[in-house]
Amino acid sequence: MTYCDSKLKIFTCNSNPNLANKIAEYIGIPMGDAETKSFSDGEIQVKLSESVRGCDVYVVQSTCDPVNDNLMELLVMVDALKRASAKSINVVIPYYGYARQDRKARSRDPITAKLVANLIETAGAHRVITMDLHATQIQGFFDIPVDHMLGVPILAQYFRSKQLENVVVVSPDHGGVVRARKLADFLNAPLAIIDKRRPEPNVSEVMNIIGDIKGKTAIIIDDIIDTAGTIVLGANALVEAGVKEVYACCTHPVLSGPAMDRLEKSPFKEVVVTDTIPITHENPSSKLHVLSVAPLMGEAIIRVHEELSISKLFEIE
Repeated sequence: MTYCDSKLKIFTCNSNPNLANKIAEYIGIPMGDAETKSFSDGEIQVKLSESVRGCDVYVVQSTCDPVNDNLMELLVMVDALKRASAKSINVVIPYYGYARQDRKARSRDPITAKLVANLIETAGAHRVITMDLHATQIQGFFDIPVDHMLGVPILAQYFRSKQLENVVVVSPDHGGVVRARKLADFLNAPLAIIDKRRPEPNVSEVMNIIGDIKGKTAIIIDDIIDTAGTIVLGANALVEAGVKEVYACCTHPVLSGPAMDRLEKSPFKEVVVTDTIPITHENPSSKLHVLSVAPLMGEAIIRVHEELSISKLFEIE
């Protein structure tokens, strides 16, 4: 595919260049010529090596680990494009960091997801394209358009291709029921819910399993797998409750700390993730299977550029 419009340009920083290159390749345009590097003290510098005057520019940058460096790279890149007279600056953030700090859960808590939205707007962004926000209300933290892409259709297509039998989709908590129900609808499968409480971040306790799961193939779906403690605990509970086999899937493989070791030792037959965050672990789990979001994000960029609806991208045939 070759997209013939010299006014459409794609740039990237250092968080996920492989995904950015796949997106540019899908659209059929070359990657923008820019360099993002740091001085010896960590100060970030961006150099644009081509003109963007009057262009519609899309910057692909996940704010994943190292979160603060990648966020700052994005802000500096947006500022550089603004001062270089780009017509529109559209930030493509496959994974939006700080999304888990979206409200005041306790007294004196910051709402950091809103702070990050303010920073991106102040830097000069005109639009945000992101994927599976941890809390969908974060869209309202912006006063610029936000296109919120969904990862469920990508995951659903993969599991449909496996032709699994007697499937039940499982939400790891009450907060993920809407996401799990969408996957269940795509797979024409029933829904189950793991009732748990979380006494502190990254720590959870299974209380009960709601739904009929005995003898079935369970697919646990979440938006993020971080330390993998919650999802592995859920898998163990499902096995104890009598499921035949269990799969896991998520959009954002944060996979920090002991996550890889936990997944490798878990009862999961397969853990399906996307490439919104690059897998950089030296010894990734053999159970990981990575799907690319590049076609979805590339199609979204084309539709935004041509002022077409993108809701069709959330459907599955």
